[in-house]
Amino acid sequence: MDQLDPWAKVLEIIKDQTSPANYQTWFSKTVLESQTESQVTIGAPTSFIKEQLSTKYLPQLEQAVEAAWGQKKTIEITIIHRQIQENEEEAVFEAPVVISNSSFSGLNPKYTLENYMVGLSNNLAFAAVQAVVQNPGTSYNPLFIYGGTGVGKTHLMQGVGNSLLKKNPSLKIIYCSSEKFMNDFIQSIQTKRTGEFRTKYRACDLLLMDDIQFISGRDSTQEEFFHTFNELHTRNTQIILTSDRTPEEMQELESRLKSRFQGGLMVDIQMPDFDTRVAILRAKCQERKEYLPEDCLTVIAQTITTNARELEGKLIQILQLAKLTGESVNVDTVRKHLGKTAPGTHKIEHKQVLNQVNSYFSIKMADLIGPRRKKEFVTPRQLAMYLLYEECRLPYERIGQILGGRDHTTILHGVEKIREAVTRDREVQRVLIELKQALTV
Repeated sequence: MDQLDPWAKVLEIIKDQTSPANYQTWFSKTVLESQTESQVTIGAPTSFIKEQLSTKYLPQLEQAVEAAWGQKKTIEITIIHRQIQENEEEAVFEAPVVISNSSFSGLNPKYTLENYMVGLSNNLAFAAVQAVVQNPGTSYNPLFIYGGTGVGKTHLMQGVGNSLLKKNPSLKIIYCSSEKFMNDFIQSIQTKRTGEFRTKYRACDLLLMDDIQFISGRDSTQEEFFHTFNELHTRNTQIILTSDRTPEEMQELESRLKSRFQGGLMVDIQMPDFDTRVAILRAKCQERKEYLPEDCLTVIAQTITTNARELEGKLIQILQLAKLTGESVNVDTVRKHLGKTAPGTHKIEHKQVLNQVNSYFSIKMADLIGPRRKKEFVTPRQLAMYLLYEECRLPYERIGQILGGRDHTTILHGVEKIREAVTRDREVQRVLIELKQALTV
């Protein structure tokens, strides 16, 4: 095999995983300098791109390299051994982010609201962005979406941009990270072009900013963003921000920005539950025009319980390895690649459920199965009923016996109570997701 072939596969994998703007800026001009049995050396065209690849995109590169070569390799990033033209360095800092009737939007066209998988973990956030699409600038402004890494915040935010752009192709949209905003601001000061910077960011019709938490502790950037925010908000320009934490948890964020972030609607996205993870895998297969048997998707979803990004990454690795090796994909090959037996393949015992509920709520077994009807025991008990019925597939009579000899009608009532609560109560949704995930670890 020609040594450039695996690198072409790496770039193909990354191109499928990232936005056109990110791919063009950070990956498109990289080359494979050399390789050994255990290491690949990648050439970057500039020192700035080398730094970004090393600090922000190394895990993504490692996954793609493993998929392309069929084994893990260490990665070394160097500068390409040729003269770098000065204007190439400058081009990195001036990647276009303002969209105005252009075929290149800067938004990933794959991130749409139509292909966003909705489940218990994100249905409130999805309902919020739908309202924003219907009435931008008036329904929820700003909309602040927070949650852990890889749960779909960026997909949801860009889905709004793509929906509004479809409705009005001449819309001026800015999609960027807080780091991009900060770098543009610093560069505008250095080049004495702050007027152009402010015109660019304050004349848009929609501002989408990722990872706003990174402006914490950056006093001058916070000052500039404060005035940008005020200008846009005054004009009823829709602002959507994402973060890995709430404004209150950003210790070095100015109080005036905290109050503004909290002045709209704040919604969180939890880790996807099992059913949502399976739905995500199905959708990704359809998107890539690939096929995996349902039992293989189940094993992946049972094993990868962290976030959607890792879920998709593992799926792509499995599909790419199957192409490279020519092997058919079945449950055994999937488990072998994942490196461990999917925990969900073992039947969940009723004692596991009771112990997990007790541990989660810090209550005693006697309180859970006993006759006491204190409020702090009723909800954990009903959650246990629901999990014993849904996860252990036990009949109502058996659940009643396990929970202190209760009548089957009591169990039926408890199961229905939780089933109804998960459709409207965000806290019950969150607790149920966390309990299910703990049971499959």
